[in-house]
Amino acid sequence: MRKINKVFFVSIILSVLCAFSLNAQQWTDAQKEVWTAVQTYNDLAAKGDTEGFLSYIDESYKGWPYAVDAPGGKNEATKVISYWLANSKTLYQTIVPATIWVKGDFAFVHYYYTDLSEDMGGKKKWEKGRWTDILMKKDGKWIMVGDHGGETK
Repeated sequence: MRKINKVFFVSIILSVLCAFSLNAQQWTDAQKEVWTAVQTYNDLAAKGDTEGFLSYIDESYKGWPYAVDAPGGKNEATKVISYWLANSKTLYQTIVPATIWVKGDFAFVHYYYTDLSEDMGGKKKWEKGRWTDILMKKDGKWIMVGDHGGETK
């Protein structure tokens, strides 16, 4: 239990320090709009809203998490996300942008994350890592067409 508290404390401090230094950047309105979409679908996942999260993934999506040997499409992502959200609960999550690039209707975002999840057996796990999300604006909504990332150790 002491180890979890120590990891929690260190993670919070690092997240806050990163947030202060990264938020010192001045984002354009387009970058803010993209970041809002990234925050929204991460919040939906943290709340366990599978359908809401999947509504931000385009049919053309190709993603490659570190934990998977090869890139996959929306069907594979749907299976993984559905299983993950049905079998765990997010207790805490923070995401911090590192880079937001926008050109017309295309964007990519590099960001860090920290989360604490609990599995069905009550086991808690801290995880930190980074993601790159590739987005496209479709019908006025920023949606994911690709991503790459995951836990870093």
